[in-house]
Amino acid sequence: MSLRDIVTYPDPRLRDLAAPVIAFDETLLALATDMAETMLNVGGIGITACHIGVLQRVVVLALPGAGGGRVFVNPIITWSDTEIGRNEEGSVSMPDVTEEVDRPVRIRFSYRDLRGNERSEEADGLFAVCMQHEIDQLDGIFWLNRLSRLKRERAIRRFEKIQRAKRET
Repeated sequence: MSLRDIVTYPDPRLRDLAAPVIAFDETLLALATDMAETMLNVGGIGITACHIGVLQRVVVLALPGAGGGRVFVNPIITWSDTEIGRNEEGSVSMPDVTEEVDRPVRIRFSYRDLRGNERSEEADGLFAVCMQHEIDQLDGIFWLNRLSRLKRERAIRRFEKIQRAKRET
C-alpha cells in the first residue's frame, strides 16, 4: 500500500469527530494497511484514521511485545475502572513531545474487526492507555486536552520550539 501524510498539531481536523465505519470492504482493509505502514514509518505504536486526515473510526495499534499490529473498527469504551494511573503519552501528530496523562488503569471496550464481526475485550497497562488515547482522538479529543493548562502550554511551547529548529536546519 502506501505511506500517508500525518495531520500535525494544531490542525483543526484533530478536533473533529470521526464517523462510524459502515462498509467492511477492500477500501477499509487498504486504509488499515496504510495506517499501519504510516505508523511504523514514524515509530508510533498507535494511530487513528483521523491522524491521516480520514474521519473514520479506525484504530491501529502495534504494542511492544504484542506480535504485530491490530485493527479496531468503531471502538467504544463500555466500562472504565475507578482506579487511575499516570502514564507518558504523545502523538504521531505532535512528534517528540510527551507528557504524563491520568487515565483509568483498566477498561472494557467493544469494536468490530475488519470483517465487521463484533468483539469485546478488556485491557490494562499500555493496551488500556493506548485504546483510551486513540478513542479520545476518534471523539475529537486531542491528548493535550487531558492535561492541566500549565502542562498543555508547556507541551505546546516544546513542540513549537522543535518545529522551529527543524525549519532552521
